[in-house]
Amino acid sequence: MKKIIKDILRPFYKTYKKYRDERAFRAELLKNKDKPLNIVIGSSGKYQAGWIPSEASFLNLLKENDWNKYFRKNEIDCLLAEHVWEHLTLEEGRIAAGVCFRFLKKGGRLRVAVPDGYHKNQDYIEYVRPGGTGAGADDHKVLYNYELFSSLLEKVGFTVKCLEYFDAHKDFHAINWSKEDGFIHRSIRYDERNANGNPNYTSLILDAIKN
Repeated sequence: MKKIIKDILRPFYKTYKKYRDERAFRAELLKNKDKPLNIVIGSSGKYQAGWIPSEASFLNLLKENDWNKYFRKNEIDCLLAEHVWEHLTLEEGRIAAGVCFRFLKKGGRLRVAVPDGYHKNQDYIEYVRPGGTGAGADDHKVLYNYELFSSLLEKVGFTVKCLEYFDAHKDFHAINWSKEDGFIHRSIRYDERNANGNPNYTSLILDAIKN
């Protein structure tokens, strides 16, 4: 009986949640209208000060009309997406990158993080691969490496800088990056699984700049 009631109420809750989240998003945009426009894509409620969280229910990467409701082209300062792109197909990922490119202002940044397909630990690969054992991996569509993801972003016009990644020889590379420009939890510095200094659980992290 409880399951039946939950099944009946679920669509109403989803509609209410979308309305609530979208209303909060509009309020944050208004509150921050005189500040840099920094948007977290698919935040799941996680974001840093100075950033405005959004959800796919009202700001979908594949629906440019969603973006037209809130922004003008060439208006956004920075976009941040941590472990979002792996839930899109390659073609969807290209479409999403194009949407981001058009709404970022010149010099704007898209910071992205995804599971790293060149990671040296096979248990990690099994955990994050499409259909893998990790949470959410059943919805993963692509396991990116820095070459594949950089190429996708460059094809829509971005200039790409690699911040953290494994190369094809399974060597790990990382440069200093500012969390104020977009905080990535699943990174060498901020994920507690890397407390011993080893890249046990890292992401492929890229900055894509609109020049």
